[in-house]
Amino acid sequence: MTTARVPVLRIYCSDAWPGLIEACDLAMRAALASKVQRVQKQGCVGVQSYGVHWPCLLPQHGPGKKHDRPIVLTDWQRPILQSHPGDFLRGLFHSDGCRVANRVTVRGKAYVYPRYLFVNESTDIMQLCQWGLDLLGIDWRMNRRNSLSVARRGAVAALDRHVGPKS
Repeated sequence: MTTARVPVLRIYCSDAWPGLIEACDLAMRAALASKVQRVQKQGCVGVQSYGVHWPCLLPQHGPGKKHDRPIVLTDWQRPILQSHPGDFLRGLFHSDGCRVANRVTVRGKAYVYPRYLFVNESTDIMQLCQWGLDLLGIDWRMNRRNSLSVARRGAVAALDRHVGPKS
């Protein structure tokens, strides 16, 4: 006798960020889940929910590495992200980005300023990040082929309002 496997959405969150664990749990419940489980692992918590409709909500999921397959928004996803680009960017930067104190020396004088970096091997995900930043009018530059930088004072302040610190 065989049984059908029920898809599971599983997101691993570092123990260091309990606010993100809670936000992940709440987001799953708001989107689809009637039950969410938290599974403690070494240094992290797996927030998970079983449901046959997760693949409908996340059609970008598939076998293999993200950068080896297309990551394209569906017709119904695009207007949601257009309406909430800050929330989308928050998720991107909290998962694959960081806010750092950039240190440079120019003509013998040391400068320190805040800077955001977003790194991803998937060109599709990188383009989605760029699109979200463009929607908010936030200046960005590619500092490597797989790395985006937000470094201008006003752009960092704008991104701070949307991304905020991990909690």
